[in-house]
Amino acid sequence: MQCPLGRHKRRQMVRANYILKNAEPNRIEDPDGANYGPTAMSVDISLSTAQGLRSLRERVFHAGRWALASHALGQAIRFGTNLLMTRLLVPEMFGVMAIANMVMIGLALFSDLGLRQNVVQSARGSEPAFLDTVWAAQIVRGFMIGAFAVGAGLILALANQFGIVPESSAYAVDVLPYVVAALGFGAVVSGFDSTKAFEASRRLEIGRVTQINLVSQAAGVAVMLLCALFVRSVWVLVAGSIATSVIRMALTHMWLLGVRNRLQWDSAAFREIFHFGKWIFLSSILAYLGSASDMMILGGLVSAPVLGVYSIAILLLNAVEQIVMKLTGDVAFPALSEVARERRASLGATLYKFHLPMAAFSYGSAGMLACAAPAIVGLLYDARYADAGWMLQILALALVAVPCRLHAMSLLSLGQSRQHTYLMAVRLAAILVTVPTGFHLGGMQGVVWGIVASYFTSIPASLFFASKNDLVDLRKELLPLPVFAAGWLAGAAITWMIG
Repeated sequence: MQCPLGRHKRRQMVRANYILKNAEPNRIEDPDGANYGPTAMSVDISLSTAQGLRSLRERVFHAGRWALASHALGQAIRFGTNLLMTRLLVPEMFGVMAIANMVMIGLALFSDLGLRQNVVQSARGSEPAFLDTVWAAQIVRGFMIGAFAVGAGLILALANQFGIVPESSAYAVDVLPYVVAALGFGAVVSGFDSTKAFEASRRLEIGRVTQINLVSQAAGVAVMLLCALFVRSVWVLVAGSIATSVIRMALTHMWLLGVRNRLQWDSAAFREIFHFGKWIFLSSILAYLGSASDMMILGGLVSAPVLGVYSIAILLLNAVEQIVMKLTGDVAFPALSEVARERRASLGATLYKFHLPMAAFSYGSAGMLACAAPAIVGLLYDARYADAGWMLQILALALVAVPCRLHAMSLLSLGQSRQHTYLMAVRLAAILVTVPTGFHLGGMQGVVWGIVASYFTSIPASLFFASKNDLVDLRKELLPLPVFAAGWLAGAAITWMIG
């Protein structure tokens, strides 16, 4: 039961607990600007703090609410901004920005060392020397992404100059190389983000991080609107993106409790970061290829209209899947990491406390969409997109496999990033086999069934790795399955109401 303390009192106790765990003179800051040295520590503080801090359960529920709010409000801001900007700018500008963003996402994923995951799961994740090494590595990575963005822009410019890119291609737009290079500056700025955001994730205190993300997004929109008063070009979107990065970077230093970063390099810390992060690096690449490979393969097998209809079905599937993945990454992983560090024997029980609600939501959603997808697509889209209905009906079955990703998070919480990479490799290999095979055997319907099958291929390996760590309970795995039937009944009711 939550102790009936005022918000300010609880905040003071969290600060005090942080000081006790991370004591180093003149290094701990809070959002109000207080700078705690060793004189701030006392026996009285330690006793009151130990008795007053919120339990893991309370922090999980609090973080879960913020994670869902962040997802919903973030999507609303992006959707609203898109509607507004499409009335001010021509479609070509969004195409240029989409390509530039794709390049930047690729560069970010191909340089990912899992710095956040390192801080969240490591036993040293609250030590100033470890955090400063993470910050230094993050800064270096930001400059590397910026340099590669400039290089990518130069390659695009030369390709256009020598006629390598077809004139009708979106890659032939003159301004694209400059946009890619400019977005590289935003990556450099983000490299200076404070590691206090990682510390907040570690402590499951994501409320203020969510506020920072939303405020920085809103500030980016304000900058875009201001720029649009004077110029109507793609640089409006670029300015908004860079402004978002600058505001977020500043707020992570100003609004969050944690260690004040300074440039420092601890060789032992970096060895730990690299040992864990090298597998995150590989898994990020594999995950990126896995998420994009279906579109890349289908682009060579089907027409653009068919691919567009399929993209609508995937968009609707992702709307549900991303809710589970948001909770898994922002809430479950930090909580599992804390349990793995402090009471390893309870990790399996904690895992299934997350599994039950997430599986119930996933199975219920799968049943609902498997029944009501055609009706839902018919309500949202015109007749040209009707085939997305039967595609979504089949794709919905993939949601049954999504809760098993909690096992991958439990392996990460134990520092077993190599096994996590193996699971990503299995999924990618499965897509490369099932999509072309499915198309050969059954056309587009075979492709969709192949995508669903690829979701399930990593489950045996996931359960095998988890069982080696005593993290599998088959009874609890199967317990939420009846919710699928309840979801199907709800889907039947939705279909009847839509008519």
